[in-house]
Order: sequence, then structure tokens, then C-alpha cells
Amino acid sequence: MSIGQCSAAETANSPKVAVPAVVGRPLQRLAVVRRLQGISRRTVARRLNIDVEQVKEQERETVDIPLSTLYGWQEALGVPIAELLVEADDSLTSPVLERSQLVRLMKTVLAIRQQAKHRSIRRMAETMVEQLVEIMPELANISPWNVVGKRRRVGEVGLSAQRRLPDSVFIERSE
Repeated sequence: MSIGQCSAAETANSPKVAVPAVVGRPLQRLAVVRRLQGISRRTVARRLNIDVEQVKEQERETVDIPLSTLYGWQEALGVPIAELLVEADDSLTSPVLERSQLVRLMKTVLAIRQQAKHRSIRRMAETMVEQLVEIMPELANISPWNVVGKRRRVGEVGLSAQRRLPDSVFIERSE
């Protein structure tokens, strides 16, 4: 066997780990596509059933990941696998770029509709939602951007800091 070839048994028993590329040239663009789709690392980690650190490692463009892992990313991001690989021109194809832009726009419109206090603004947002779904029906399943509370200033603390925990939480139990 030459270098780079191995038996089926060796392949089946080898761990599926990301390996840094020898040359250091970009091999894939998982992070770029993920960001364009408006998907967080945490969401990708949940969809791939791995931890966020593994997602972060796999997103490094010079990391050589197995094809089976790329197929997982393809499913998690909902894009053609060719879009995840770096080609000579290094640009996303027009349909994927347009889709990612429409997904982000839909998320924004849904967030506006959700947060709008005035009926007229909600109506405009609803019209935009209908128009976007008309352009691209798969947008009907998109959810708005996550809105969790408000941003805190440096000196402010959240509710978790105000809750009192019982002392038993901090006592080590000897067994």
C-alpha cells in the first residue's frame, strides 16, 4: 500500500478526528457558511451532537475533516456540500449566497413582527413575511432571532447573581 491508502479494516477502526492540513491552505469554509446562514455554533453543535469546542475546531478552514463529518455539516446548515469546500474562485455560488441573505432577512422581519407594539408595524412585517415566503417557500419554517432580555452594562448583574443558593451546595461530601 502506498501512503494515503489503507485497508477497509484500518479505515473502520481509525478515529474520526480533524487533522490539520499539511500545507496550511484553506480546505473548507464551514464558519463562513454557518455565519451567512445565521446559525450559531451552539445550534450546529446540537445538530451534530458534538460540543461547541469541536465545532470551533472543525470550523478552522485549514482543518482536514472526514467526508462523513462534512455530510453532517451539510445537513445541519442545509446547503449543498460543494458550498462547504474551498474552490479556486473561493466564492459562494449565487443561490447559496442569496438563500443566506433571505434567511437573515426573514429572521429580522420575524423579530420585528414579534416585538412591534403598533398594529401597523406588525401588519407591514406580516406583509414582508408573506412576500419572502412567496419568493422562497422554505422560509416559512424560519424562526426569529433569539431575543433574550436586554444587554447589561458592566456594573449590572443578572437574576442568577441575585438568587441565593443553599450552603449545602458548597459543602463537599466525603464518601
